[in-house]
Amino acid sequence: MTTGAEGAFSERTHARTITKSSPAYQAYQILHVAFVIAPVVAGLDKFFHVLVNWDIYLAPVIARLSPIGGHNLMLAVGGVEIIAGILVAIKPRIGAYVVAAWLLGIVINLLMVPGFYDVALRDFGLALGALALGRLSQEFSS
Repeated sequence: MTTGAEGAFSERTHARTITKSSPAYQAYQILHVAFVIAPVVAGLDKFFHVLVNWDIYLAPVIARLSPIGGHNLMLAVGGVEIIAGILVAIKPRIGAYVVAAWLLGIVINLLMVPGFYDVALRDFGLALGALALGRLSQEFSS
């Protein structure tokens, strides 16, 4: 047993075995699938409004600043979300951090809209999940 800094620079003494039954690998797989499906579905729905009218979530100040208008901005947001989900599918080591940053931007937007603080909190939790995927992908993504 080492105390202090003796073991700080030593090599790993054992390699982690990646198996389908590993809880860490299963957590990675769950998050990977979730952060592919959720952005793609939410992005597509910006065009069809089956789940919700997404325009209500856009902060009025941001809509006023947009040169393309609030609705068209939300369509662009949908396109970015679809691309982010595809990026997570292909390159989770990068895509997870893109989705986390995107979600934090959404949180900032939602904090400017009275009445959506609960949704902002949910999206903050999703951003933490995306960060967890990013960390797990360092080990499990090929």
